[in-house]
Amino acid sequence: MAATEFGRTVRRWRDRVPPEVAGLPAGGHRRAAGLRREELALLAGISVDYVTRLEQGRATNPSEQVVEALARALRLSPPERAHLFHVAGLVPPGRGTVPASLTPGVQRMLDRLTGTPVAVFDAAWTLLLANPLYSALMGDQSLLRDNERNGVRRNFLGPAGRVRHTEQSRRALQEALVGDLRATASRYPSDRRLSRLIAELRADSGRFAELWDAGVVGGEPESRKTVDHPQVGALTLDCDVLTVEGADLRIMVYTAEPGTADADQIDLLAVLGTQTLGGEHREASDAAPLGEHRPGLSR
Repeated sequence: MAATEFGRTVRRWRDRVPPEVAGLPAGGHRRAAGLRREELALLAGISVDYVTRLEQGRATNPSEQVVEALARALRLSPPERAHLFHVAGLVPPGRGTVPASLTPGVQRMLDRLTGTPVAVFDAAWTLLLANPLYSALMGDQSLLRDNERNGVRRNFLGPAGRVRHTEQSRRALQEALVGDLRATASRYPSDRRLSRLIAELRADSGRFAELWDAGVVGGEPESRKTVDHPQVGALTLDCDVLTVEGADLRIMVYTAEPGTADADQIDLLAVLGTQTLGGEHREASDAAPLGEHRPGLSR
């Protein structure tokens, strides 16, 4: 099957992105100066097989989430991003919807924080991007599908995650998420995806419905977390959430106190996680927008 215009466009723009610009090593023999397929897959959080099928025209009708993830990974300008949506047969998200684009400044910051677990969420707590060390800490970001990427949904409807919670800390986190989601809904009243998310949560989670109907507007989750990792054991880390006002993004950063066993464990994860992630991405067969491992959002 001949490549579609979407596939040709992705391939053309992949070839023009130097790996070092995307924070990847540039060594080794390369037939072209741009990104390899596996590198684009890693940056976009989708499988190598799916990138291959998209470029070759064997996969059609990519979802809005996949197109957005590819646009971020390819460092597209706003007009280029709009063009990628159009050749995918989609209408680019417009004004009144929750922004899902990374600013160049945020992208450059992420490129430099390779030794720190970092993830970026939109204002509705849908995961947009996670760096490899965050994935090593919390699980493979390529395993989630569509609405599973939403942290509010996972905290109310999903299974328990790797972060330990007391009853008090879980209640505080849930109150903070509901309050933040309410504020987001007031800023983007015409966002249909956000409206569907809130309706689903109210219908399927009694706890969410209780907090939403009670008018909860805020909460203060604990900023120090203990993460139970299946390979390196328990890590106690500081979790800070930075807000990018103009782009309405949430940047979640996990750090360890220097000189502690927790800092040593983060260094170990930087080695173990890279090896594990490579195998998981090669074996994945379906598209999966960026997210975390199924256990749930750590915040």
